[in-house]
Amino acid sequence: MTIEPTPTAATNGTTTNDTTTNGTTINGTTTTLSPNILPLPPTLSAVCARIHKKVSDFLSTPPKSELVERVQKQTRISLDVVSRALATYSFDELAISYNGGKDCLVLLLLFLSALHTHTRQLTPSQKIHSVYVMSTYPFAEVDSFVNSCIEEYSLDLHRYALPMKSAFATYLRENPVVKAVFVGTRRTDPHGEFLSHFDKTDHGWPSFMRVQPVIDWHYQEVWSFLRELEVPYCSLYDMGYTSLGGRKDTHPNPMLLVKGSSAEGGKAWFRPAYELVEDEQERLGRDR
Repeated sequence: MTIEPTPTAATNGTTTNDTTTNGTTINGTTTTLSPNILPLPPTLSAVCARIHKKVSDFLSTPPKSELVERVQKQTRISLDVVSRALATYSFDELAISYNGGKDCLVLLLLFLSALHTHTRQLTPSQKIHSVYVMSTYPFAEVDSFVNSCIEEYSLDLHRYALPMKSAFATYLRENPVVKAVFVGTRRTDPHGEFLSHFDKTDHGWPSFMRVQPVIDWHYQEVWSFLRELEVPYCSLYDMGYTSLGGRKDTHPNPMLLVKGSSAEGGKAWFRPAYELVEDEQERLGRDR
């Protein structure tokens, strides 16, 4: 049986519903940019304003289902957690752990939205302190998506091909001002069962406050949020991957496998990640 990925409109590791043009519209007139003149990346304040509008529009829309209603409730709770962190720590004392996965992406969007009310404190050159702990065998699609997020979301990204504990120890040694790190851990993740919104790191780890605004989100809620906001995400999710690790321990989720009929030549494919329902099935594509 041959297995093929779900057809996708992904480009450079990113799937999006957005359309783009190669021109700039000013006063109703579209001007094509010279290929030698690149537009300046948006400032962090501009990025925050754009994401805040998306999130605000989502929250102000009457829910079309019980799932969306739950997601709106989770969003408000998480925004409050982020706001508490912003009230406790200065912007420079905060960082985000970002690996391009779906949970980290939700976390990043929530952080940007809440940060919008604090943008008067930011300078035009400031970016979000962020740390990317890379897998031993990273997917090219993940790296490509993370790269696209650097400018899209104004990240000052530090990469480490190290074990998690060593990566954070190195990052904090190089960035001693950082006191708290936003982490996209959810309660169904390994070691996430007893965590809360704010937890100090365990004994033996480098000392910092873990801020976990999405700890109580469920799998379906994560995908509902991303699809309601219509933001780009890593293209592997459209190929049946539901939890991303490295190339040697991560596979499409078998629960999303669709066996092809004889009329289709017996080919099989995987449905996209957002069609999975149960939290307990999320990591069935992971060897560990």
